[in-house]
Amino acid sequence: MGWNLLLLLSVFCLLNRSAFGGVARKKHERRLVGLPGGTAANAALPPDQWLIQRLDHSDPTNPGTWWQRYQTNDAWFKNARNSPVFLMIGGEGEASAEWLVNGAAWTIYAQKFGALCFQLEHRFYGESQPRSDLSVESLKFLSSEQALADIAYFIQSMNEKYRLSANNRWVVFGGSYSGSLAAWARLKYPHLVHAAVSTSGPLLAEANFKSYDEVVKRALAASSPKCAANVHKAALAVEDLLKTPHGPSVLSKKFNLCTELDVSNKKDVSNFAESLAGNFQGVVQYNRDNRMADPKPPSVDDLCKLMTDGDEPKLIDRYAAVNRLLTNGTCLDVKYHSYIEEMRSESYDVTAGGRPWLYQTCTEFGFYQTSSSRNEIFGSLFNLQFFIDQCKDIFDQSFDQNRLNDGIRRSNNNYGALGIAVSNVVFVQGSLDPWHVLGVTKSTNPSAPAILIDGTAHCANMYPPAPDDLPQLTAARAKIEQILGEWLSSVEPWTRSNGTAPR
Repeated sequence: MGWNLLLLLSVFCLLNRSAFGGVARKKHERRLVGLPGGTAANAALPPDQWLIQRLDHSDPTNPGTWWQRYQTNDAWFKNARNSPVFLMIGGEGEASAEWLVNGAAWTIYAQKFGALCFQLEHRFYGESQPRSDLSVESLKFLSSEQALADIAYFIQSMNEKYRLSANNRWVVFGGSYSGSLAAWARLKYPHLVHAAVSTSGPLLAEANFKSYDEVVKRALAASSPKCAANVHKAALAVEDLLKTPHGPSVLSKKFNLCTELDVSNKKDVSNFAESLAGNFQGVVQYNRDNRMADPKPPSVDDLCKLMTDGDEPKLIDRYAAVNRLLTNGTCLDVKYHSYIEEMRSESYDVTAGGRPWLYQTCTEFGFYQTSSSRNEIFGSLFNLQFFIDQCKDIFDQSFDQNRLNDGIRRSNNNYGALGIAVSNVVFVQGSLDPWHVLGVTKSTNPSAPAILIDGTAHCANMYPPAPDDLPQLTAARAKIEQILGEWLSSVEPWTRSNGTAPR
C-alpha cells in the first residue's frame, strides 16, 4: 500500500509497534523500528507522566493547553551541581518507555556521566493529543516549530521542578525525524540545549527524493552484483505484463493481491508498484539493526539470495517470492481508495501516526521516494504527482504542489538545510541508510562533527551494543561518548561574558 515516506520511521527510531490496524496503520508501522534489545523481561519501566503544555507557542493570546506525555529515569542521576540532563526527543509515533531502561546506547552514556534522563513524546503522536481529533483544523497546531517550542518549554519546566541550574547541562538525542529535531533544538534554543546527538536526521527538505532509491540500488548491488540488476529487470517485467490482456490477472495471483488489480485505475497501479518497491526499501533502511525481534527480520542478503539464487526461474516470480516473505503470506491490499479512506479518519487510533506524519510531509518536508523512469531500479509507475494527490485526496485540494513547495522552502530557510550553522551537535549517519543523503555526512567544523558509519543502517548506533556489531559501529558509539565528555566539561564561550548565545 502506497506512501513509503520514512518507512520507519522514521521515521522515529524509538517506537513501539502494533499487530493490529488497517492498511494505513500497517503501512505507517512498517516505517517504524522495533524496540531495543537488552531490556530484561521483568524490568520495571518508568511510568507515564504528564506536563501541561501550551497549544500554540506562536500566539501569546491563545490560552489553550493540553497534556503532553513524558517519562523519567533518575537511576543514574548524581544530583550534583554539574550532573547533566539527557532528553530523548519523540518523533512520529508512540514513545516507548523501554528506551529509558538499561540497554540503549544513550542510557549507557547516561550511566557514564550520571545523567537525569527524560523522554518527551511528540505532539499529535501516541498519547500526546493536543486536540480531540486529527482534523485539518486541529493539525494546524502540528509542526516541527511547535514541537521544538514544546521541547524548550519542557526543559524550562523540568529545570524548575528539579531545581536545576545552568551547570546541569541538557543534551538532546533523537533518531530520524527526531534526530533532525535534536539538531534544530540546539540551533533554535542554544541557551537551553548545551549539545545534541543527531542520528539519521534528514536536514534537507525535498519533495522529489529520488536519491533514496539510488542508495537502495547500491546496497543491493553491494550484496550481490546481480541483485540490483535482477530487481530492476523484475520491476520492468511487472510494467510490461500490466500492458497485456491477461497481465493484471496474472500479477494479482503472483503477488497475492486482496482484489484483482484494476489497471484502468492508475493510482491502484502506482500503489501496487510502490508497495513492491517498499519491500526492498524497508529492508535496506533497517538492515541488521539490533531491534528486539524474534525471529530477526530479513536482511538485504536474504532478499538478494531470493533474487539471484531463488528456486523460481523467472525474475518476476522471485520478485513475488520477496513479497510473500515480507507480507507473511497475507494478501496485499493495493486499492488506493481503501488507503485514502482510512487516512481520512480523524481518530488518533486508526493510523498509528500515519495521518499526522503525512500532514507534516505535505506541509513541511516532502521526502517522497518517487520512481518515474524505466531507468530507475523500481521503474516508472509512482511519480511525484502520485504523492501530491494523496495530500489533496486525504486533506483537501488546497494541499497541492504550491503548498508543498512553500513548506519545503520555509523549512530549509528556517533551519539551514545542509548548511545548518550550529555548534555542539554531532551528526551520525549510516552509509546503508538511504536517509543519509539528506543529512550531514562530512564536516569541517570541529564543533559540529559528522560520523558516517560504513555498512550500517538507519539509527543503528542508537541500539544496544551486540557481540556481532561491526567494528566501525562500536567505534562510532565510543566516539560519541568521547565527544559528549568533551562538551560536558567545556564552557560555552558566550557564558563567559554578557554576549548573546550563538546560533
